[in-house]
Amino acid sequence: MKKQSLYIVAAALVLASCASTGVKTSADGYASVSKNGAAVPYRVLLKTADGVEIQNGGYGSDGCAHPTDSSLFYLITDRGPNIDYEGASGKGKLFPVPEYSPRIGLFRMEKDGTVSLVKEIILKSPDGKPITGLPNPKDRGATGEIAYTLDGKILGTDDYGLDSEGIAAAKDGTFWISDEYGPHIVHFAADGTEIERISPYGMTTGNRHLPAVLARRRANRGMEGLALTPDGKTLVGLMQSTLYNPSKKEITNKRLIRIVTFDIASGATKQFVYLQNKETDSTCGIVALSNTEFVVIERDGNFSGEKETHKYLFKIDISGATDVTGDDVQSPDGMVVNGKTLEQCSAEELSKAGIKTVSKKLLVDLTSYLPNKYPHDKLEGLWITGRNSIAVANDNDFAINVKDNKLVQKILPGTDRIDDDVVYVITLEHPLY
Repeated sequence: MKKQSLYIVAAALVLASCASTGVKTSADGYASVSKNGAAVPYRVLLKTADGVEIQNGGYGSDGCAHPTDSSLFYLITDRGPNIDYEGASGKGKLFPVPEYSPRIGLFRMEKDGTVSLVKEIILKSPDGKPITGLPNPKDRGATGEIAYTLDGKILGTDDYGLDSEGIAAAKDGTFWISDEYGPHIVHFAADGTEIERISPYGMTTGNRHLPAVLARRRANRGMEGLALTPDGKTLVGLMQSTLYNPSKKEITNKRLIRIVTFDIASGATKQFVYLQNKETDSTCGIVALSNTEFVVIERDGNFSGEKETHKYLFKIDISGATDVTGDDVQSPDGMVVNGKTLEQCSAEELSKAGIKTVSKKLLVDLTSYLPNKYPHDKLEGLWITGRNSIAVANDNDFAINVKDNKLVQKILPGTDRIDDDVVYVITLEHPLY
């Protein structure tokens, strides 16, 4: 790919500095240039006896533009503060703030390039009660995880629990959110109350379904990204990793990712094959440019300077790809080729079977283009800010990490700085659409 000219400086840079360097500001209110990024404001949820600061924070699992005000954007948290943990009953997750409710934050990019919080929207069950991020019970999206308290006691489950990862804001004020449990796609009212929950199984509201094969998602690798097409008619969901289809031991094509479309009016679904560059990476965000073109994130889980890092943005097009739903959308295997699931087929086998994959073109590798080489591990949120500009955000995991089965502060390697949620604005030389 021909190297593009990118102007990237800190979104926190004041406009006076922009003027002094001759850098223009964009018409939509975002600072055009970003070097070190604009930190997302947070408050402290809890400080442990060991001095670990748990932040809220956590805004960066995904982001989306406000549908009518270009100076505003939404960021969403995931299920809440948690770490990998092995307790007396086995491996699972430790939830130091188990009552935490996943939430949407409405933010403003100020004219000086800083980010301010306008309001929070707590996600609620259909009866208006705040949900938690605790795992779902069996047959409603369970991942097999055991949830523990800070002192190692076993927690329960939540029928409406959500590990929210993707968000799309509709012009009517409602939100569509995808998650890693079911995976579910949930429609929420403007105040955060659940309207409808759509999943491969275990419906809690409504009577529409996602393809049954999606229930074979890998735990914590569900529907990581969600986009709404510009015409407002179709949701486009992005799975984070290869499905365990038919099982973890039997899959061979670990680059194969499924993209799912959901027609909002009819409930009809389609599926398309997307091939990652590297099987160990994750697809972690999607935003629509048109009804068929999108920008997606592919990334690893490494910090820059620690190991080789991949923080890619690709432009993709599904218009020429084959719908791989198959004859029965409720088949647990999905489409079968030569007696094998798609995840058992090589790219060559898929091609010989007439299956065309989603086309893709590299837009930018953030570790190469950003002066700070994108220091965060989890690039997860993105939204379009103009015809040639994109904003991205990281998930800082509420500023916590795990070491030797213990809760520790999440620090950027080689520094004494906490890994904050940070927004970067990237201006490309050529228009996106």
